[in-house]
Amino acid sequence: MTLIKSISGIRGTIGGKPGEALTPIDIVKFTAAFGHFIQQQSGSKKMVVGRDARVSGEMVRNLVVGTLQSIGMDVIDLGLSTTPTVEIAVPGEQAAGGIILTASHNPGQWNALKLLNTKGEFIDDAAGTEVLEIAENLDFDFSDVDNLGKVTADDSYLQKHIDQVLALPLVDKDAIRQAGFTIAVDAVNSTGGVFVPALLAALGVETIYKVHCEPNGLFPHNPEPLAENLTDLSALVVGKKVDLGIAVDPDVDRLCFVMEDGKMFGEEYTLVAVSDYVLQHTPGNTVSNLSSTRALRDVTISRGAEYHAAAVGEVNVVTKMKEVGAVIGGEGNGGVIYPEVHYGRDALVGIALFLTHLAKSGKRISEMRAGYPQYYMSKNKITLTPGLDIDGLLSAMQQKYRDVTHSTIDGLKIDFEEEWVHLRKSNTEPIIRVYSEGPTPERAEAIARQIMDEIAAIVGAD
Repeated sequence: MTLIKSISGIRGTIGGKPGEALTPIDIVKFTAAFGHFIQQQSGSKKMVVGRDARVSGEMVRNLVVGTLQSIGMDVIDLGLSTTPTVEIAVPGEQAAGGIILTASHNPGQWNALKLLNTKGEFIDDAAGTEVLEIAENLDFDFSDVDNLGKVTADDSYLQKHIDQVLALPLVDKDAIRQAGFTIAVDAVNSTGGVFVPALLAALGVETIYKVHCEPNGLFPHNPEPLAENLTDLSALVVGKKVDLGIAVDPDVDRLCFVMEDGKMFGEEYTLVAVSDYVLQHTPGNTVSNLSSTRALRDVTISRGAEYHAAAVGEVNVVTKMKEVGAVIGGEGNGGVIYPEVHYGRDALVGIALFLTHLAKSGKRISEMRAGYPQYYMSKNKITLTPGLDIDGLLSAMQQKYRDVTHSTIDGLKIDFEEEWVHLRKSNTEPIIRVYSEGPTPERAEAIARQIMDEIAAIVGAD
């Protein structure tokens, strides 16, 4: 059993003992702490709640909503929803904040409380730290019977979200309709099975093939939208001879595409393609995290704009985007952040922009992919002895590569001429994550192995 308390929320496996997993006691404690904090910050007593379709969702929803009522908060309950939809609903309802009940790409035994501020954005480090302190100290009161909160169900935000997407100047519904796309969708039996087909229909897509689109929370495969988990979608794309496949994770903030030949477009290239389209029509900068593909930098420069890197984590990307005035940004895991709608990863926005780009290009999706810089990524990790000074180890590697362009804003990223390596320590286990990228799979793996061997040598010497 696992319970992870972080500044952006609380997540864990369902069942077990309090404090060791995501149990009802933990859910109540952290919900009450966040509700108390957000009321004090905003002066509002309204909270938006939505959830993905995982099996534990209804149970967790009942606990969260009941707890918010018990501290005097009024709840707008969106029911089955998506992370970006809740993010839109918070300012739409002029609420104090929001709670999204989803463990994102984690398997079905997991669930989580993701916490949003009054702007509908993930809370920052300072707010998260304060919420954790309130929870640990039980520093909150419950309301008497005359001051309990009320619950209002609101199922209108599916359409409101779609309407906001359709209203974007860079989304061309007519171009998409005229392209006559046939599309297959894998939503891993979560809420994307409702939201994605509804969006596609609104965009004028008439032929939609669905696989794993029943929102019953019974994930048929690992819910992370990676190639090894999307074999059913690839087979459907090839078997039905459709133009492309779309896959989203359980809370619909990550997006990837399957090409007409059944091969992956590459989740790293979701943001690259969407950014390319946006930059063609909008002057401005781009941002991604340090572990994302160099292709975004290349495309950004080719469009006469500036690229900036942020620490890993959506809140860090958003902060950097605001700082540099980015018109598009996100993460290489298929997360597209388009500020014209809101500052959050949004697969629905990504789908609409991508399909417009594809329709106007007149190309097949594989032809579009071939036109972008070709990079290949390798993802590894080093398991270390508990208690080892990981910060000291990263400092030693920084010293070793002091004459090579590098960044220390999030671990250590070393930028070689044609490859890069990003070393990050985990916050939950004694490992170093080693991400690398190069012009071929072999070179990406080779530079990773070189760095891992050097780390092993330093550890051995100590």
